[in-house]
Amino acid sequence: MTQPKSFAQKAIARAAGLDHVVEGQVVDAQPDVMMSHDNTAAIMQIWREFGQDRVVAPQKMAITLDHAVPAPTTRHALNHAEIRKFVARQGIRHFYDIGRGICHEVWSEESIVLPGQMLLGSDSHTPHFGWLGAFGAGIGRSEMAVLWATGELWLRVPESIRVTLTGELPLGVTAKDFALRLIGDHGADGGLYASIEFAGDGIAVLPLEQRMVLPNMMAEFGAKNAYIAADKKTVDYLAVRRVRREWILAESGDVPLAAAATVLDLTQFDAQKFEPQIADVRAQIAARALTPDEGVPYLADYIYSAAELEPYVACPHMVDNVVPVSALAGTRVQQAFVGTCTNGRLSDLAAAAAAVAGRHVAAGTRLLIVPASKQVLTEAMRLGYIQTLLDAGAVLGVPGCGPCMGNHMGIPAPNEVTISSANRNFQGRMGTRDADTFLANAAVVAASAIAGEIVDPRAV
Repeated sequence: MTQPKSFAQKAIARAAGLDHVVEGQVVDAQPDVMMSHDNTAAIMQIWREFGQDRVVAPQKMAITLDHAVPAPTTRHALNHAEIRKFVARQGIRHFYDIGRGICHEVWSEESIVLPGQMLLGSDSHTPHFGWLGAFGAGIGRSEMAVLWATGELWLRVPESIRVTLTGELPLGVTAKDFALRLIGDHGADGGLYASIEFAGDGIAVLPLEQRMVLPNMMAEFGAKNAYIAADKKTVDYLAVRRVRREWILAESGDVPLAAAATVLDLTQFDAQKFEPQIADVRAQIAARALTPDEGVPYLADYIYSAAELEPYVACPHMVDNVVPVSALAGTRVQQAFVGTCTNGRLSDLAAAAAAVAGRHVAAGTRLLIVPASKQVLTEAMRLGYIQTLLDAGAVLGVPGCGPCMGNHMGIPAPNEVTISSANRNFQGRMGTRDADTFLANAAVVAASAIAGEIVDPRAV
């Protein structure tokens, strides 16, 4: 009898061109997408050591400038300039310049990767793409250089852990809180090199933007990848965007390959006129989706009731140092940051705007808002969220990673406290070793900026 297969086994077998694989097996996989960002310049230096002049699969490459944008130093500017030249020379169509947004958000918006596909990226939060039923995994710069040169990379098939959520999250509780609780319960290495499969009716009822948070945060659980089954909402989201993108690229005839992708979010698209094409793409996407078999022998099987969850905060200096927000009431904060690939989406800005509406940021506290993408920013402006935040005294940043990794803008002073919607809070993460970072959902962050101290927005 054939043993039931996990999502990771199925996805890796497909990418390796094999009928099946077993946990622990090492295979050579050919990913559908190879992603990099500002670190592309460093990867180029390694790749050139192979003596090649052309990358092997430019059509599979996706590059965005997002980590330090606009360039804060001459060194960053030179890196960006080299990347732009490389992109043009290699004919890389999927390129997004400064201000388009964070790679994980942009590739999702542009339907670069689809359910059942494999994306390997030179960014640790590449498990993000599990939200749409894809296999996303972070790799190092040397490994990415090998992919550019050969189009394939060896992978060890991970064991799988299932995490089930039942019921609906209470008002004011988000997927970020669920992720923090999971990591707090089992430790930052609780999913080390595992494939995390999310399941349950509690996952199915989550809005798509909430689903995105869970695989993204599994990088902080030590996971190799994470997975949420692609359902009708996922497929519809991707199908419209895939048809729109292909239409715009087809219409951009005389636009250089490297620049064509930058016009994607600047053109109006009437989906109704393309419904036949969208229906066809919808069917193709659904047919390629992968689901785990019944009876998979999981390494661990965790079950959570949504009704028992509450807002949580990760305390310095570890993401698994998690307590309920109520345990930190009164903790003074000098900086609050809403953004990043984890919580910089439209729903996060909506929650932040609701928390600050009609009020003002406390004296001595700064509220930084950095949308995850230009599309998020544009929609947040249309809906009035940005105006509400600015009226409350918030400072708006360029779509991108912003202060998350501490190399560009929003760096705290020594002994200051930041409460952030990001995914990491280890010592020095935001650029200052002698500063503390707490992690929370966007509403907690914004409400704390108003109070000047950590608060539960449900109680204010």
